[in-house]
Amino acid sequence: MSKDIHPAILAAHHSWRCVQARAREQWLDLMAEDVTIEDPVGIGPTNPTGKGFRGKREAEEFWDRNLAPTQGVSITAHESFAAGNESAHVLTLTTTFPNGTKMSVHGIFTYTIDDAHKIKALRGFWSMDAAKIEKPAAK
Repeated sequence: MSKDIHPAILAAHHSWRCVQARAREQWLDLMAEDVTIEDPVGIGPTNPTGKGFRGKREAEEFWDRNLAPTQGVSITAHESFAAGNESAHVLTLTTTFPNGTKMSVHGIFTYTIDDAHKIKALRGFWSMDAAKIEKPAAK
């Protein structure tokens, strides 16, 4: 990628690449020690307490609870914006579950980076109420 890309957008791109490649350790390496993950912001299936996941140890837990059990996540970026040390992205995330069910969420995802360009905060603004569920075709 070009070095002209804003560092917060670049961090987001690296995160998406790791998620789609199921590269857990590389994804964790992108995170600051004091990272906060709220995906979604508030209570949701991937944020059951609504308090998010704080620190690298809890980022590992986020991955292991929410990404590892799936068959994969596809990320489609529609628009991206950056200012200061943050980026915001209009995304559609499509998660495929082991039974073949697909769930798509459309929302805004923000990334804040620290001075070392590590992800300090990852926040997803989306709602299960608006999620689209596609069941696998009956055999």
